[in-house]
Amino acid sequence: FFFFDSLQDQFDNLEKHTQWGIDVLEKYIKFVKERTEIELSYAKQLRNLSKKYQPKKNSKEEEEYRYTSTRAFLATLNEMNDYAGQHEVISENMTSLITAELTRYVQELKQERKSHFHDGRKAQQHIETCWKQLEASKRRFERDCKEADRAQQYFEKMDADINVTKADVEKARQQAQLRHQMAEDSKAEYSSTLQKFNSEQHEHYYTHIPNIFQKIQEMEERRIVRIGESMKTFAEVDRQVIPIIGKCLDEITKAAESVDHKNDSQMVIEAFKSGFEPPGDVDFEDFTQPMKRTVSESSLSNSRGDGKSEPKFGSKSKGKLWPFIKKNKLMSLLTSPHHPPPPPPASASPSAVPNGPQSPKQQKEPLSHRFNEFMTSKPKIHCFRSLKRGGAGPEDFSNLPPEQRRKKLQQKVDELNRDIQKEMDSRDALTKMKDVYIKNPQMGDAASVDHRLAELGQNIEKLRLEVQKFEGWLAEVEGRLPARSEQPRRQSGLYEAQNPSGVNSCAQDRESPDGSYTEEQSQETEMKVPATDFDDEFDDEEPLPTIGTCKALYTFEGQNEGTISVAEGEMLYVIEEDKGDGWTRIRRNEDEEGYVPTSYVEVYLDKNAKGA
Repeated sequence: FFFFDSLQDQFDNLEKHTQWGIDVLEKYIKFVKERTEIELSYAKQLRNLSKKYQPKKNSKEEEEYRYTSTRAFLATLNEMNDYAGQHEVISENMTSLITAELTRYVQELKQERKSHFHDGRKAQQHIETCWKQLEASKRRFERDCKEADRAQQYFEKMDADINVTKADVEKARQQAQLRHQMAEDSKAEYSSTLQKFNSEQHEHYYTHIPNIFQKIQEMEERRIVRIGESMKTFAEVDRQVIPIIGKCLDEITKAAESVDHKNDSQMVIEAFKSGFEPPGDVDFEDFTQPMKRTVSESSLSNSRGDGKSEPKFGSKSKGKLWPFIKKNKLMSLLTSPHHPPPPPPASASPSAVPNGPQSPKQQKEPLSHRFNEFMTSKPKIHCFRSLKRGGAGPEDFSNLPPEQRRKKLQQKVDELNRDIQKEMDSRDALTKMKDVYIKNPQMGDAASVDHRLAELGQNIEKLRLEVQKFEGWLAEVEGRLPARSEQPRRQSGLYEAQNPSGVNSCAQDRESPDGSYTEEQSQETEMKVPATDFDDEFDDEEPLPTIGTCKALYTFEGQNEGTISVAEGEMLYVIEEDKGDGWTRIRRNEDEEGYVPTSYVEVYLDKNAKGA
């Protein structure tokens, strides 16, 4: 039994050890699984980071990515996205090559281990059964031998006793022989059982158990080899993506090396270049002689009486007192009237007033007073007809500097040409569809696309007219940019010298009687054609909406620029109410509008329009 017990102990030890090996394998599987989850989480965070800093489509951020530095940053974001993809590859490969394979192997290992220990226990139970059979046979043989000895002794005793009958002696002899035969049979059985046990025991210890132990050993060695191979695969999976990650890092380095500070600076210059020339020298104003001061003021305001145009305001580069204030703002403050309109006539015939209301171009206050008002005045809303309703800039971008205006007009022309191409493509597709319908009436009615074709034709024609309009403005701007030549500047100055009144009238056309101004005049002072031709560009603009009506109480002769004549009792439309300066802007029809003294008319404002 000592051998059996020690063998059982070895089985228990092996069972514990092999279970520990399986636990180690499962622990490693868990480790790799958590590593894959970390890789996935890291890749997801990298992708989210890259997406977070990507420029939004159709936004201002997308325009900023034309510089080399921002393009390099965008390339870095894209490479980081690829970098994240490699970590996803690591996770996928570890899952398929290690986690999945080892999980399947652990299940097979458990089944194999269970089978081996089951065979060991079965062999152990078999040898124990054989041992028990041997012990039983031995005890039976021992008992039968003792019984035979007692029967022999009893027979000999009966045979020696003279008082015992012969029959009793014979009976005792027969009983002794029977016991002796039984002992012989037990001896033979015990011998046979012993021989069989010895054979089984030899087979058990030299064949079955060694085979089982060998199988367990091989199983355990395979487990050890498998976990070693998995660790090697763990490293190889990482090593396989290193070249691709290296390429990502190389691309980031290449993008960083492509950053060109000179190119970026030049792009900024091109983007914000205004096209204006620097202003000329400011004239000295001698305040010791009042007459010279007056002359200086009239020269700044570009008076009609001055036969020469000042260098600061005469040519196209003088549209701004560069780069601090706008010329037309200063001109408006220097020349706009700040006196009330004439009172209504006392007589029933107000036309007896010789000149009607005072001209908006009379009286100039001192320059210093105008400068103070300019510095403290609030910006006023543009109200010229060329401005679209809703506060947007003019359609021809005349509120922009020349170079910026040229770029905007070029963008608009390109955009319109793309729209025309889309419409033409749609028209070609519909034309082909119509031809198919004509050849195969069962597929559809050819007349059903005529209406859409007509609409596309009208759209194309409208877009072409828009292109012509913007191309005209573009040609006009390109012909007046200072970078092109010096000749346009000289021609502009010559024109102003020959037509000083035309320059002044441009400024007055944009002024209302209260001194407000409505649009940049820098573009208009450069024109080589009369101002009336320039104003024709705005005839297609939407007129100001009417806000009410009015009735003329007296006849007013609007002889001054910006005013309009009205007859007593005439009904007209109000398009701009009195802003506190005593003048109201009215309209007779689409082509006639101007200012009249508020006291000369009775105004009926539309409540809805006024509320709006």
